[in-house]
Amino acid sequence: MDQHLEYTLQKRMERTAAALNRHQFDARIMQNREELLQTIKQMLPKGAKVALGGSMTLAETGVQKLLEEGDWEYYDRYAPGLTPEQVVEVFRKAFFTDYYFTSTNAVSEDGQLFNIDGNGNRVAAMLYGPSNVVVVVGANKIVKDEEEAWWRIQNIATPANARRLSRKSGCVDLGRCVNCQLEQRLCRDFVKIHSCMVPKRIKVFILPESLGY
Repeated sequence: MDQHLEYTLQKRMERTAAALNRHQFDARIMQNREELLQTIKQMLPKGAKVALGGSMTLAETGVQKLLEEGDWEYYDRYAPGLTPEQVVEVFRKAFFTDYYFTSTNAVSEDGQLFNIDGNGNRVAAMLYGPSNVVVVVGANKIVKDEEEAWWRIQNIATPANARRLSRKSGCVDLGRCVNCQLEQRLCRDFVKIHSCMVPKRIKVFILPESLGY
């Protein structure tokens, strides 16, 4: 990356992390994926109950693989052979974990998290249940404010996710939100997390790269 762009990105991450910390999140800037994985290894006690929400970011960074192979009690939503009913049971167990891992659809420079969900299990766990929530986010998801956050989610994140999941929705056809009312639309739950009620319960690890949608 060009050194001047790198400097600008670093400052943007610093502003965002500082704002998140003012809102009682535990925000940290990770220099690379190796530092991220090492931080998680040191953070998780042996035998901890862990789970994750659906996330391309966790797969890309190696966090998902780390959870699958580590010495923890991992509730695996992707375990081979699970029936739909068993997957739902994994979702329910996730509310009682020590650490819940996910990403976020957007994070604003004034320190707020924004998410759209279809099923609701991911945003529900972020809001309440797990003792700790770890949010891994690429710098590509940093936005200026709430208006830009919702625009980004509806016109970038959701169309990409809907196409990945082979959903039949309006945004897949046009590559942008058309506020469709189709049965398979993903935009069901709109959640803004302004601040963290329990200080540092939600940890936000920011990486200086483009990750996920």
